[in-house]
Amino acid sequence: MAVACGAVVRAVTLDSSPAASGVPTVGVVVHRTGRLRSLGEALLFVINDLLARWGPDHPVALAVLDSGSTSEGAVAAAEELARRAEVGVVITLAGSHTVPAVARACARAGVPSVSTMLPWQVFREQSGGPDRAFHFAWGLDDIARAFAEMWRMAGASRVGCLWNDDVQGRALRSAGGGFVATARAAGVELVDLGAYREARADFAEQVAALAASGADVVTSAGTPQDLARFWAATTEAGLRLRLLTSSRWLTYPFGAAQADVDGVATVVSWTPRGATRSSLGGRSAEELARGYEKVTGRPWLQPLGLAHALVEVAVHAVTATADPRDRDAVARTLAATCLETVAGRLDWTRGPAPNVARLPLAGGQWRRRDSGWDLVLVANAARPDVPVEGELRTLG
Repeated sequence: MAVACGAVVRAVTLDSSPAASGVPTVGVVVHRTGRLRSLGEALLFVINDLLARWGPDHPVALAVLDSGSTSEGAVAAAEELARRAEVGVVITLAGSHTVPAVARACARAGVPSVSTMLPWQVFREQSGGPDRAFHFAWGLDDIARAFAEMWRMAGASRVGCLWNDDVQGRALRSAGGGFVATARAAGVELVDLGAYREARADFAEQVAALAASGADVVTSAGTPQDLARFWAATTEAGLRLRLLTSSRWLTYPFGAAQADVDGVATVVSWTPRGATRSSLGGRSAEELARGYEKVTGRPWLQPLGLAHALVEVAVHAVTATADPRDRDAVARTLAATCLETVAGRLDWTRGPAPNVARLPLAGGQWRRRDSGWDLVLVANAARPDVPVEGELRTLG
């Protein structure tokens, strides 16, 4: 099966005969097509890059199937991989609906799974937290902590919340989700501006609520398109925001470009400026980012480091297990894993919940440059290993 990372990335043949290869096999569910393909490209790049570096003496075989960026497609891919006896673990990343769907499908089939790029509370709630589903990510409380650090820098004690009525918004406003409690503990008053459906054309209700609240800082997890429309609506209403913080799509350079709001602040889960290195050969975060930029012609993005770490964990799981076809044994290996990766230390022995390894977050701010969009690290209380690169700038 040929897996391509867009037009500029060379296709590499995978999964031609993993069962006959005599090496452990990792199943991969990736968004090769559909609306999440821009996130899947990071994982495809990592796979292509590692295979090229390994050459014929690769430590694992990789069986890669496309999700089509849908839950149904993700389930079908996971079930197909689980039917292959040689597959010891299945990995996937990104997608509020697809990641939990893969975890549930793998659990039903008895194969361990590892996933990332979804707040761990959302993952556990949506997947049901099955025994063999392993996950590494930040929490909703980590998002609030990173945002609160930047809100303090902007002098804000009241923040308007632009949250949708889907998985993301419901999780953020949930009393037990972690975001609200952490923000309040930081001394911040949150004002819910009202739930909305994504791809909304009119934010009049939310803008009116913002004006009535007196807040001039807004936080969101909206799409770039919705944020652009909301920003335009606040400007038209004569409101001047001091700061806009947004997670989810605004963590990526293409999301910042689509929103087109200079100075949007976001969370940072991975950056090439840290001192982390891969457990597969010792490649540095900086080398990984520069390699991606050279091959693709695009700026590095946060999923790159997480995708690489995901493969690192999978390789560790099947190569550290005496019989990588023994899925019970692979699950036990994962449960005991503490691994230094290009995304930092991933430790499943410490929690914060069963089968979860936590990633702390820094805070960054998008700056428009002549060459494109640059993510500048401005807050690192939870990530002191990553250096601050500049001061937070207020909007306008």
